[in-house]
Amino acid sequence: MAFSYISSRLSFLLFSLIILTAISPSISTLVQQNPLTLKYHNGNFLKGNITVDLIWYGKFTPTQRSIIVDFLHSLNSRGASLPSAASWWRTTEKYMKSSCTLVVGNQALDENYSLGKSLKNYHITYLASKKASSNAVKVILTAKDVTVDGFCRSRCGSHGSTVTRSPYVWVGNPESFCPGYCAWPFHQPIYGPQSQPLVAPNGDVGVDGMVINLATVLAGAVTNPFNNGYFQGPVTAPLEAVSACTGVFGSGAYPGYAGNVLVDKTSGGSYNAHGVNGRKYLLPAMWDPQISACSTLV
Repeated sequence: MAFSYISSRLSFLLFSLIILTAISPSISTLVQQNPLTLKYHNGNFLKGNITVDLIWYGKFTPTQRSIIVDFLHSLNSRGASLPSAASWWRTTEKYMKSSCTLVVGNQALDENYSLGKSLKNYHITYLASKKASSNAVKVILTAKDVTVDGFCRSRCGSHGSTVTRSPYVWVGNPESFCPGYCAWPFHQPIYGPQSQPLVAPNGDVGVDGMVINLATVLAGAVTNPFNNGYFQGPVTAPLEAVSACTGVFGSGAYPGYAGNVLVDKTSGGSYNAHGVNGRKYLLPAMWDPQISACSTLV
């Protein structure tokens, strides 16, 4: 069983203090920083059409589920206005020299908390192993009243693979336990530089925070699914495609400031990516292997 954990954006604060120096006032979408290189470790990627099977563990409202499902659909939509979630996802193609198209598959609701409300790592692996299919990623989403080992302390989500090498990701809703840790910049941070929180683009601090973390672990899952793809640092705590660019959402970002992003004139929500069904999302910077730098959409 292989795990690759992602710490929250704020847990990398010290790392951010190192890389986010010499910020340029330019409106360029590239974040100016010290050289950062993710090494390829000669492993496999997830390519082609990848089915995304969802497990909703605990209670989510239909609106909350639609925000996340629309996000997944948005990653492959060519019709959304620019900047788009699809253009953000296409950066993963630069890693594998091939496309990875995520297709939403089955969705299972576990609203009765079949394993309880306090989950261990082996519970996540157990859920990921249920009816695992080939060429698929299992996405486990835990509700706001569910705790998971390490959640809110060292991570907001994770990705890994089962004993049969079936990749999966897990993300928790931080609304109740740690919005300042796993839903920043939509909530005041629990430590570090303090700034006014941004307005969540879909009106749900917890779920909009989940989108950020889901984007992070999905990018890691396709570019480093078995701990031998692209990453920097130790295999047990790697910096991956997005986690290497923690806390950066727009140009001019620095610790405690997400960067220059777009603002919806009606809702006041902050975003940098258009999606399907009129959705707007705030997506984190991703390390671009062609330029060896973190790149943002705006």
